[in-house]
Amino acid sequence: MSRIDEKKEFIPVRFAVLTVSDTRDLSADKSGDTLVGRIEGAGHMLAARDIVRDERDRIAARLRDWCADPGIDAIVTTGGTGLTGRDVTVEAHRDVYEKEIEAFGTVFTIVSMQKIGTSAVQSRACAGVAQGTYLFALPGSPGACRDAWDEILRWQFDFRHLPCNFVEIFPRLDEHLRRK
Repeated sequence: MSRIDEKKEFIPVRFAVLTVSDTRDLSADKSGDTLVGRIEGAGHMLAARDIVRDERDRIAARLRDWCADPGIDAIVTTGGTGLTGRDVTVEAHRDVYEKEIEAFGTVFTIVSMQKIGTSAVQSRACAGVAQGTYLFALPGSPGACRDAWDEILRWQFDFRHLPCNFVEIFPRLDEHLRRK
């Protein structure tokens, strides 16, 4: 259930989109295109976009670089969340997280079950926070990206969403780093 408080002003968020793939380039990146279209269509900004190979250290390095960039508020990756030997995006994300958002994977599975049934069990979608930046790892299919955005992220990145949302706690995500 999503409720929008129309009395509140919309606050745009700056997103980075990272596709993890050994075979795609930007011209064939349908999942990345899906995310960019939905991010911009919702009134947010695309701050960065890239593709990296399925290599844990490269993925983690790009995530760390973007987390350190004050012009990026949230990072969404697509690809590498499955069960094969080359699927290392989840591990790379967890190398970077300061805190994991455990419920994201659960909610994503519930959404996926409605679309693809028990095949949802094969996804390891996850989310976390690092350096005041939100990070989300989504499967590499356009459908999964669409479902995650339309059913979860769209609402959580709308400041007007009730009863609570990710945007309203941005100022407090890195408060532990400021306390010395």
